[in-house]
Amino acid sequence: MSLRILVLTNLFPTRWDPHRGAFNRQQFERLGQRHEVEVITAVPLPERLRGRGAGEPLKIAGLRLRTFVFVYLPRVARSLHALFWAVSLLAQQGWHLLRGRYDCVLASWAYPDAAAAGWLARRMGWPYVVKVHGSDLNVQAEDPARRPQIRKALVEARAVVAVSRALADKAVALGVAPARVHVVYNGVDHARFSPGSQPEARRRLDLPGDVPVLLYVGNLKASKGCMDLLEAFAPVAEARPGAQLVFVGAGECRDALRARADELGLGAAVRLVGATPHADLPDWFRSATLLCLPSHNEGVPNVVLEAMACGIPVVATRVGGIPEVVPGEAGLLVPVRDRDALAEALVEAIALPWDTGRILEHARQFSWERNLQSLSDILEAAAADSPLPTSLPT
Repeated sequence: MSLRILVLTNLFPTRWDPHRGAFNRQQFERLGQRHEVEVITAVPLPERLRGRGAGEPLKIAGLRLRTFVFVYLPRVARSLHALFWAVSLLAQQGWHLLRGRYDCVLASWAYPDAAAAGWLARRMGWPYVVKVHGSDLNVQAEDPARRPQIRKALVEARAVVAVSRALADKAVALGVAPARVHVVYNGVDHARFSPGSQPEARRRLDLPGDVPVLLYVGNLKASKGCMDLLEAFAPVAEARPGAQLVFVGAGECRDALRARADELGLGAAVRLVGATPHADLPDWFRSATLLCLPSHNEGVPNVVLEAMACGIPVVATRVGGIPEVVPGEAGLLVPVRDRDALAEALVEAIALPWDTGRILEHARQFSWERNLQSLSDILEAAAADSPLPTSLPT
């Protein structure tokens, strides 16, 4: 059964931010091999004005791509962002949507995306599915003004797709019928993310060959725990002279990380790589002794799955869905914001004799093939027996 699916989200690459939402790109690109998929991505107004990274329009085989500028008031009236999102979408893409005749809408991110997309879908008579990822429920749904909007979007959706059991439980707590909540873990491209020679990877990346290399991959923002990791690295560097800490990613904490590393006398041991294409990440994983992601809240970060698929152990915080996917044979988990515990875990993880075979065996269960079959089944069920409108309702 082939569907015409409309995806509405902010979590997808654009010409202004080509590295955003790599997990969604991988999933939707594969979904486009089974169905006719159109992705309309919200580009925040400040990002559009800065023109950051603006290159040629993005083209992805099998997908029809469009964007709109999400116009809103920065730092104020966040409870109205769903309204701004919907108005921005309709003002710029309304006539296109009117002609769309979609079988199903997939809104990826609860607020403001799903709150706005759900409002539109209900008025158009389109069945819709919401995919939740992490802080959209862990953080935004805790806000008293946004929580009712998120609840309505989820409760009235045909289905809610959660990337972890922890998020699924939060959706149920919001009032969604348990039978309509589905846990679908993200997948890994095992052809790309696989074990390889650490010495060769380090040589290509200009990393020393005989010292521990701790790797962080993700946005450089405080809620991802990057500052916690830097502080926890100081005793590691003292215990293991020559150890390196590598941050792969971009974000608001970059300058603070560099300044603090210099204050701690770790400037030479800390490397800030910047944003990196997803296709280049395997070498960074293969070069690492371990991956560390001390986030304050999470769904299930794909970098954790990809690191394990390369045979690399993980040190992470015990938040969100991370405990569901990182068993004891694949990593160590610590309490959130506990820098002392994090430092101890890093030192311990460096010294442990990890069984790469067991890590790889565990990682193999996370595949895009399994993910896409589950998601496709959910979307097909949502679209079944749904009449298609011919015009915008008044």
